Amino acid sequence: CLWTLAAILKETLKDAPVPRAGVLKKLLAPLDAVLEGFYNAILLHHFDSHHYTSPYSEATNNLISFIDLLEALLASRIELELPLRCQRILFLKVSYILNVISSSIPYVIKKKFILLLKKCVLYKSREDAKSGSVFLQTPFLCEDMLTLSNAVLQVVNLTWLNQIPISGKSSYFGSSEAAPAHDSQGGSDQTVLRALSLVVLKALEFKIHNSATEAEIK
Repeated sequence: CLWTLAAILKETLKDAPVPRAGVLKKLLAPLDAVLEGFYNAILLHHFDSHHYTSPYSEATNNLISFIDLLEALLASRIELELPLRCQRILFLKVSYILNVISSSIPYVIKKKFILLLKKCVLYKSREDAKSGSVFLQTPFLCEDMLTLSNAVLQVVNLTWLNQIPISGKSSYFGSSEAAPAHDSQGGSDQTVLRALSLVVLKALEFKIHNSATEAEIK
């Protein structure tokens, strides 16, 4: 079901621009509450269970299908002037994803979620993309991005980054281990390293632009 819905969304986004918004609204509006319920139920799950020990398990495949659906929902957001709750949920409840990333699920899932976070921090509405401004003009998006930034900065201020592996091996973001002489990258996944760094920098940038006082910025 998740795969089918994601596939329909992706195909709809390939259609002619004019009818897209109407089709998406007709498709997603009845599922709005259901998809938020899915989000809560799936991401509040205990990912330390034995079902997720293998990257090839059925549970892991289902989670990958769900991430694909979340990506499709994010991509479809640009088509609606007033986004639905299911298209905003990634921003409003990003703490669920941050918790999953620091759990003991397979690395392939962590990486997909980190790259999804990167897409979130780089997201712009059509109006903001046209204006070229670094300040977001769309009210909902501004509110959503601030919620996401606050959540990211809150966990980064704790020990969240130190729990994130940056390779399939036991190499961590906060590791002080010296890299082997023959391996200048230390076996680390540069894509994940760059994506995580970008997420933190964009969260800081957005928070600073939207902070009311100098004390808050500091």
